Amino acid sequence: MKFIIQHLSKNFDKKQVLRDIDFTFEEGKIYGLLGRNGAGKTTLFNCINGDIRADSGKFYMETENGERDLEPEDIGYVLSTPTVPEFMTGREFLKFFIDIHEGKIENPKSLDEYFDYMSIAPEDRNKLLKDYSHGMKNKMQMLINIIARPNILLLDEPLTSLDVVVAEEMKSLLRSLKGGRITVFSTHLLDLALDLCDEIVLLSHGELEIVAKSDLDSREFKEKIIAALKEEEHV
Repeated sequence: MKFIIQHLSKNFDKKQVLRDIDFTFEEGKIYGLLGRNGAGKTTLFNCINGDIRADSGKFYMETENGERDLEPEDIGYVLSTPTVPEFMTGREFLKFFIDIHEGKIENPKSLDEYFDYMSIAPEDRNKLLKDYSHGMKNKMQMLINIIARPNILLLDEPLTSLDVVVAEEMKSLLRSLKGGRITVFSTHLLDLALDLCDEIVLLSHGELEIVAKSDLDSREFKEKIIAALKEEEHV
């Protein structure tokens, strides 16, 4: 399975954020989308997810049955700032999500099995989501995407503000889930991308460029990447 982007462009007023992007993402890999803050990573995700309209370009899936259009259920999107219904408890939210996807969930489990899987303590499961920490809200976002099993999982800097323990739990979880899907993990942290991701993709000056991890292991190449990002910041 492949996810293919062709000739994607997006402008905001006179600023061109994405410039005629062509790229192919392959199943079974975690891609680190590396770029400075403001480089256009969230814009790229929002175009893929359909939250904003691209000025030009198209997306499609390539499977063993041939090419097909991208569909909403293909995509899971975990935002950097978790968005959950804060008036519901964790258990109510999870039950609601499972109920509305009845018949579509592969090998459904009990609510508590799902909570156990995400290491959400029993005493937290009946709390209102508004009382959850940032990390716990992020876990709930991840959990519903695990249950839904989208073909493409977009992660918009989901680990940046988490404590060390939760961040390590999430990284381990993402590694265990990468088979059978395409995971794109945006970050502005080079070391995080190197630690977690199979492929590094640089978003700079509105264009995507694959970067060999063997190159990134060298100090000289790291300095070149950092210099490119600093140069863009002052454009």
